[in-house]
Amino acid sequence: MVIAVGTAFWWTRRPPAVALSPPARAPVAQAEHPAEATGATSDAVLTTDFARLAPVVAAEAEAEPVRANATPAPLEDVIGDVLPAVVSITAGQARGTGFFIKVDTVLTNAHVVDGQSVVQLSLGNNILASARVTNVNPAVDLAVLQVANPDPRQRTLRLGSAGGVRVGEEVVAVGSALGVLSNTVTRGIISAVRQAGAVTLIQTDAAINPGNSGGPLVNRAGEVIGINSIGVSKQAGEGLAFAVAIDHALPLVSGRAPGAPVSSSAHAPIASLQQQMTASSSEADAARDRGERAFSDAMQAAGRAADSIDDYWNRYSGECVVRAGRNGDRPWFAALEAGAVEIGQSLKWDCSNWIETVRSHAAEVRIRVQQASEAARHDGVYPGVVREMRRRYKLEWSGW
Repeated sequence: MVIAVGTAFWWTRRPPAVALSPPARAPVAQAEHPAEATGATSDAVLTTDFARLAPVVAAEAEAEPVRANATPAPLEDVIGDVLPAVVSITAGQARGTGFFIKVDTVLTNAHVVDGQSVVQLSLGNNILASARVTNVNPAVDLAVLQVANPDPRQRTLRLGSAGGVRVGEEVVAVGSALGVLSNTVTRGIISAVRQAGAVTLIQTDAAINPGNSGGPLVNRAGEVIGINSIGVSKQAGEGLAFAVAIDHALPLVSGRAPGAPVSSSAHAPIASLQQQMTASSSEADAARDRGERAFSDAMQAAGRAADSIDDYWNRYSGECVVRAGRNGDRPWFAALEAGAVEIGQSLKWDCSNWIETVRSHAAEVRIRVQQASEAARHDGVYPGVVREMRRRYKLEWSGW
């Protein structure tokens, strides 16, 4: 929230406006154009909101990439790579799902193996194997299994991180629905990343049915970002499911986090998480609301600054611009694209000076819109809301 609040303050405070002066006049001989060489221009001084954007950033800076994952693969390829690494688990009377992260190591939910020290795994082609429960952490509902006589050719899954997930990102949940329908695949999007105490949960509308617990939640790069844990009943809410962030598993797998005894207490976190996550209000929702207000204020100020550049562009472009591409709401967006504007010569104005002034102030708007957009993403503002606000203030452009 520090980013969003800072952005809102930056754009909404009101220091004295800075004048955006006309371009310098083109150098001409005194004898040829005496009136223009000595007379004063009658063009009014153009004021703008760029004081809100100062200090001027010397060079344009692209927004930091949100993620550095591999290029998203076709959905059928992602699913085809995931399925061989997913197993069905029978633990006493309970059934669930797990997945291989090493050829001899399976990750699942703690409540799947609750009360058991040895479980049975059902792999593909009706292959059965046994596994020993080696580490359990009920606080995050995770358990690690050690497989007996592992197959060195066993397929495994790559672990990612929940730190870079984005609202609206497509994900796939794989598991054994109802404990008998193995390799059940459901697709959805990420709705939010929420905190339940010290536990990070990924909320998704991908269906998580009984038996899916412990299966992987995978992004389009084929990385596991969560372990499917909670499906909320339709009575409580439609399309609500939660996965424990994969980041909680890393210390458990490496042995850095102490395990806890396997007991019925493994069910306690689930009830607690369901109660907290299905509440009508949450800090994530409040952060999103604040982020929307901050982004709206930023776009309103950016729109005022853009209006001033519009006036400056329209006043002189007729004499200076030979050709300009159009790829957005404002004609001067072309000044931010390499080779999109061709400048001619004017007997009256220094067109090179004019276009550099346009580019300088346009770059300020670009950087601030990018910063506001990144702050909105950080606060969980939905991408559709961001796009609509940009359209409202005529700031739609592919270059953001």
